[in-house]
Amino acid sequence: MANDIILETESLSKHWGGIKALNDISLQFQDKQLHGVVGPNGAGKSTLLNMLCGTLKPTSGCIFHKGDQIEGMKPWKFVRRGIGRSFQKTNIYADVTCLENCAVAAQRRFTGSFNLFASRHANKLVREAAEKALCQVGLDSRIHTVAAEISYGEQRQLELAMVLATDPCILLLDEPMAGMGHEESQRIIELLNELKQTYSIVLVEHDMDAIFELSDQLTVLDNGTHLITGTVDEVRNEPRVKEAYLGKEDEEEAA
Repeated sequence: MANDIILETESLSKHWGGIKALNDISLQFQDKQLHGVVGPNGAGKSTLLNMLCGTLKPTSGCIFHKGDQIEGMKPWKFVRRGIGRSFQKTNIYADVTCLENCAVAAQRRFTGSFNLFASRHANKLVREAAEKALCQVGLDSRIHTVAAEISYGEQRQLELAMVLATDPCILLLDEPMAGMGHEESQRIIELLNELKQTYSIVLVEHDMDAIFELSDQLTVLDNGTHLITGTVDEVRNEPRVKEAYLGKEDEEEAA
């Protein structure tokens, strides 16, 4: 494995009975790059992320992190290895402050339990990690604000801060711009452009303009299969991609 490849899949598959949600996927994700993953609904994008973070175990195939085979590990061990995951639906604690949200995530790095006050030293490290994560996403002015009182776009930023508080080297992001207006989406685009200078990012996103702007590499999935991985221009010009999204020209004419 090359030094700049931080995460890799080899013939990765997930089947439920006769349904092949993902089939024989081999991909490489490089450090300090944003790797976009797109495809029509049901293509297998979220299934891929769920296996990359340990939530789902593959039916077959392998996942390698920094050269170590990891697909059989518990999800918390993926987190400890620096693989952070955000979800399509906002996943925050609405009734506590932004700082407390990030502290819950950060404490797993230092204490291994939910006892934030196990020691003064552990609590100090947790608070510092939580504050740093909030600053990274531009929520330093919202540290003591209850999460329910911030805007939807800020809540998505908070969710990203919670991932950053776990001290990841890889960010697996599932539609972080879902439900956002233009201005909120632009803030997330700017933030991801900053973060990819430090982290490896795997981004699933339906906003094609955003993912074209952000991606260093782009993978297209269709019906659980891998169509192409390449630069944005390579993907744009691939006939199989147009077919996957638009259907075959002869079928359209026949209709």
